[in-house]
Amino acid sequence: MKQDHLGGLSPKATWEMMQKDPRALLIDIRSSMEFLFVGHPVGAVHIAWIDEPDWVVNPHFASEIRQLVLGGASACDSGNGCVPIVLICRSGKRSKEAGNLLLKEGMQNVYHVDEGFEGDLNDRHQRSSINGWRFHGLPWEQC
Repeated sequence: MKQDHLGGLSPKATWEMMQKDPRALLIDIRSSMEFLFVGHPVGAVHIAWIDEPDWVVNPHFASEIRQLVLGGASACDSGNGCVPIVLICRSGKRSKEAGNLLLKEGMQNVYHVDEGFEGDLNDRHQRSSINGWRFHGLPWEQC
């Protein structure tokens, strides 16, 4: 059955999914600089949605995700279903856009982390103080 909408997951639900299903792929879609210097979830794979130097949507994004998924044997099987693909960005906006593209490209079992890695801005324009992966104290690392 074709997935007709993108699933949103909290950071904690994402971490739990990763612990329960070793096939689950957490893909950080932020720019290379964000991934390296701001930090990223432990175990995340980096495939940029928009990156320097041109700051345009990666025209190969869907095919790069497809290569990653297919590199792990089979993307879908009758016993376990499709490999869960979970996208994360800074606040959940880019990952939602990218996830919808993957659905349009026919991929299944696609989710996005609705709070992102750094979460929303507070009243002082700071992130990681209201919500997001880091706010919840989930494992992360940086360069």
